[in-house]
Amino acid sequence: MMLRQKLAIGLWLCAVSLTAQDHIWRTDSLQEVVVTGTGTQHLLKNAPVQTEVITSKMLRNYGGQSLQDILAGLTASFAFSDDDMGSQMQLNGLGNDYILVLIDGKRIHGDVGGQNDLSLIDPQNIEKIEIVKGASSALYGSDAIAGVINVITKKRNEGLLVENTTRGGSYGDLRQHNGLGIAIGKFKSYTNFQLQHSDGWQNTATEDPSKTEFLITDSRNMTVNRYTNWQVSERLTYEPVRNLELYAEGSTYWKRIYRPCGKYAAVDVKTYDLEYRNQSLAAGGRWLHGLTGSKTDAITLDLNWDRHAYYYYYTDITLTDGYDPHGNFTPYYPYFPDDEELQSDQRRIMAHLKGIFSLPYENRLSGGVEWRYDYLEAPMRVDGGVARDNTEAVYMQDEWRYAFSPKIAMNITGGLRLNQNVQFGFRLTPKISGMLSLGENVRLRATWSQGFKSPTPKEQSYRYVKYMNGTYLYLGNEDLTPQTSNYYAVSGEYNWQGLNVTVTGYINNVDNMITLVTIPNSQAPAEYIIKYDPVKTRQYQNLETAETKGVDVSIRYRINSEWMLGGSYSYLDTDAKQYDSTHDKLKDVIIDGTAHHKGSWFATWNHDVSKKYRLGVGLYGRMSSKRYYQIDGDGKGYQLWRIATNHEFPVSKKWLFRVEAGVDNIFNYVDDTPHGLHLGTTNPGRTIYGTLTIRFSQGKKLRFTNNKSNFKTNDNETD
Repeated sequence: MMLRQKLAIGLWLCAVSLTAQDHIWRTDSLQEVVVTGTGTQHLLKNAPVQTEVITSKMLRNYGGQSLQDILAGLTASFAFSDDDMGSQMQLNGLGNDYILVLIDGKRIHGDVGGQNDLSLIDPQNIEKIEIVKGASSALYGSDAIAGVINVITKKRNEGLLVENTTRGGSYGDLRQHNGLGIAIGKFKSYTNFQLQHSDGWQNTATEDPSKTEFLITDSRNMTVNRYTNWQVSERLTYEPVRNLELYAEGSTYWKRIYRPCGKYAAVDVKTYDLEYRNQSLAAGGRWLHGLTGSKTDAITLDLNWDRHAYYYYYTDITLTDGYDPHGNFTPYYPYFPDDEELQSDQRRIMAHLKGIFSLPYENRLSGGVEWRYDYLEAPMRVDGGVARDNTEAVYMQDEWRYAFSPKIAMNITGGLRLNQNVQFGFRLTPKISGMLSLGENVRLRATWSQGFKSPTPKEQSYRYVKYMNGTYLYLGNEDLTPQTSNYYAVSGEYNWQGLNVTVTGYINNVDNMITLVTIPNSQAPAEYIIKYDPVKTRQYQNLETAETKGVDVSIRYRINSEWMLGGSYSYLDTDAKQYDSTHDKLKDVIIDGTAHHKGSWFATWNHDVSKKYRLGVGLYGRMSSKRYYQIDGDGKGYQLWRIATNHEFPVSKKWLFRVEAGVDNIFNYVDDTPHGLHLGTTNPGRTIYGTLTIRFSQGKKLRFTNNKSNFKTNDNETD
């Protein structure tokens, strides 16, 4: 093990030292157009809000299994923990509740106030990913206190496009993507199908000895359970007149998590699987009005309806609380195999109207109005069975640029949002960002922004019992108050002959932060304690104060047209305090999942072996120090390495074949801490994968990107 660690550290040092000479940020990379930070188009080099971009080329070289895999492997700011309930994600010290995930600028819908299921996003359909860290509530409203992830999907304009990608790997991993695109005159259609399956894995059969009467070493509990999900989506667009595009789209999604049943009643006996069903519908349009002479000025309208439903799917006879066919509550209602019980049905309706207008003197004004309605039905988990919430908002943003000289310029962006929530009234949320360009090589940025987040219906009303190494009771809290934040960040960026160095320091102060806190069982409702006899009771509560602060460093450089190297490092520290009514004083508490040090690095090589074959090889690594938690101990630090290869064969102008193969977790690291305590990483150890892509395109020439050969692609990519 020591030899492996020394070898890994040596490779990492080599990679980092070489990054002082390369990556993907050469001059043409700085021409990347980004939209997330301001909601308007900017060249990456001129964006006043610091934006991290995972480009299409990075995505192809990495060959990620999922969006979670991509984010964890290609940026140091994220941390993940696999969970049946969704993707437990953390960005710079703050969790899912504070991270807004967008698809083409529109909110993804998942568990309101809980975990987003990132498997809703097909990795084969991603063009690029834009990441903006820090509070963005002035532009995007609630949930954007830690940052925003905007997944930009591929735009298909071919007359006829047929594509298939099949990926297989260790532990029964199967990923399937099929796409059909048709463009006829003013009408376009794209149909997407994806399927994901894993047999799951077990890193340890040992249960936490402190929570069982005797040592259990043959538990059937899986580290990650077997699952299957599939999704079908359709997008239709129509251009009745020039510069006006109308669209309608919809999707349906199904997921089943299969849970093995063991022999220890208090630990691993499972009588039901978990099942999820999502549906979404959307319609709207975009008009490039050109009223002020700018080709990018537009008015957009988006209408969305989303549903996320979660069920127990029973696999054995079970007596539990339920409702009979007549709607009468029954304390010991019998469920039989193949019966379903609704746990929660969360629905959301949104309407958003936005306009962008260029003004004289290098000004650009944008603004909009937004309406949102949330509905939660949970007969077994919410008093009265139903909870509702709705919010209206109006926002405005002004962007101004002033050039002091041909090489020195300043960009200032200021925004203000007025929210009105049915429960918590009005709230103003401001933001201001600025960038000073000192020639082509140096850019300085600064941001101050406020965040705002109302308690969700789930945080207020939900109750949940978790059976794992004992009984845990989770409770909502009707006395919660809204959360607010102040985010401060300064950054410096240096570019020179392919070298890009970015250093960002930030502080995020969150007031009344809502988090799960362990409380004495005596403070929980007596009927719940009598009924469940929990080992621990946890309740959503407001902390008095919470602060995350840190430094992010990125060093990237392109050596030549074939070699690229890069590395990033994130230092994080957190400080949170809660009022202890028992002792009448403030006490320090831990923000779950905090790790002080995280890093990622890579080296890629792409070479045109011939006019008909291109080879790509990438070496990737990531690490995390110990992760801290309020209960169940801390998660171990880890270091993981990955090698990925890709092979492209353009058979003709219309046909493209692509093969990917690689090994993840090369040094076979496994966290074998007893089940329920593996809080560092749930990675299963060394895995292998292979992918085959076949693509037919009629109406557009297939090409690659290297100017030295005829290898080009239609992805409109940059490095």
